[in-house]
Amino acid sequence: MPDTSPRPHVPPTPRGAPPVMFVHGLWLAAASWDRWQDKFAAAGFPTLAPTWPGEVPSITDTRARADAQAGIGLDEITAHFAEAIAPLNRKPIVVGHSFGGLIAQKLLAADVAAAAIAIDPTAIRGVRAAPLAHLKSSFPVLGNPANAKRSITLTPDAFAHRFGNTLARDESDELYEHWTIPSPGRPLFETALANLRPGSPTHVDTDVERGPLLILGGGQDHTVPESVSRATHHRYHKAHTDNDYVVFADRGHSLTVDHGWEEIADTVLDWLAAKGFSA
Repeated sequence: MPDTSPRPHVPPTPRGAPPVMFVHGLWLAAASWDRWQDKFAAAGFPTLAPTWPGEVPSITDTRARADAQAGIGLDEITAHFAEAIAPLNRKPIVVGHSFGGLIAQKLLAADVAAAAIAIDPTAIRGVRAAPLAHLKSSFPVLGNPANAKRSITLTPDAFAHRFGNTLARDESDELYEHWTIPSPGRPLFETALANLRPGSPTHVDTDVERGPLLILGGGQDHTVPESVSRATHHRYHKAHTDNDYVVFADRGHSLTVDHGWEEIADTVLDWLAAKGFSA
């Protein structure tokens, strides 16, 4: 059984390996990065995994105060993580999953991150791929406009479809029990309307001077289909910077927390070493 107690932040130092900041997406708690933090710390990286605005370190307490996240949008969330970076005195490597992957790209483009790893990232503005599975996955939230001002809690069945579709149901249910929290509905509406709004908070400047970017896609992902991850990577094709893409053909949206999480973490560590980021 996973340990769901919050991990203390490992304080970054101005010398040695840069800090690694982990950013979760909708419906997974900051504590879901605990094993990643342990692994990266063992590799010599200081780590931190801040909570979202309205989220608290205790999963139980976050579930009990779901309304604290209601109405929170991407600009507010991105600013929250930029504020978490400010005291570090050094640009961190940002590893983000799902909406966290979008936020990681925004922080990289803003030149407050040294490098970014976007795992199954939510589409940035300009990505038009929207397969049927993606629309089906989002419709229960997007079908009710009032959800834009609410905090949404997934059911075990919804989690199994959105995250655990490649897993045995007992593993999906265990992940749901240990790591899920309520999340704001507003970011989903901001994404759905992204290409209709020139000032969309999902906009990322893909052609600026900044550090390297790695995008990881899950070939069986129902929430962020691999075609969306690939199309996101393609948005960087004119950029004069390092922009790499790796797909895990048999993985779904749970790839950062399920039984195969370590393969993803090792891929990230190997890539960082190849780019010259090491302890």
